[in-house]
Amino acid sequence: MGAFTAFMMIFSAILMHYFALYNRPKIQIGRADETRCVYLTFDDGPSDRVTPCVLDTLKDEGVKATFFIVGKSAKGREGIVRRAFDEGHAIGVHSYSHEYSKIYGSPAALAEDMERCNDVIESITGKRSGLYRFPGGSYGRAEGLTAAVRAAGYEFFDWNASCMDAELPHPDPASLADAAKTTAAGKRQVILLCHDSTDKIATAAALKDIIRHFRGGGYTFDTLENFCARTGT
Repeated sequence: MGAFTAFMMIFSAILMHYFALYNRPKIQIGRADETRCVYLTFDDGPSDRVTPCVLDTLKDEGVKATFFIVGKSAKGREGIVRRAFDEGHAIGVHSYSHEYSKIYGSPAALAEDMERCNDVIESITGKRSGLYRFPGGSYGRAEGLTAAVRAAGYEFFDWNASCMDAELPHPDPASLADAAKTTAAGKRQVILLCHDSTDKIATAAALKDIIRHFRGGGYTFDTLENFCARTGT
């Protein structure tokens, strides 16, 4: 009975993820006739164990990505964030605390959390970020919360594909790569959700396969910061 209950909890989590993925508002990030492009995004870092491995692969493959960082996790890992910035990756605000009950308590609490995280980013890179990702995504968030993000001058981004590294229990790299390919199928402009927190070592191991799959399909790679600059968003 315990095993069955655990299975149903996992199955329900995956089902809810797919429901959110395919029913969230459409992300219009490019015209249908534009070159195929993948925006690799990594949430919840930096971590000592995974983020450097991700950066190594990105460097080897000549690919730029966007890292939505957790401010408190950057403490003591400033060198990792600085490396990502110096190597041309975009650094975005994810949260300072990543504690939902605190940051989603009110629009004011959310704004305070965003700015606190951005203070950390500025202290490391010398530059404030205009990118934001809601922990858990913006889907279903109160209008006052999304309004607070826009009022603070941020552009927020969800995702339209995922490697499922926060849903699949104890995944192997092949499973994560397959999830990325499956959820991105048929999309010309892809914002791919990945994570680089300390327990996501399989994500780092899957990254080369993911990059080479998209490259083989004629996709280019870019950062969300470059997208904003290019489109005037």
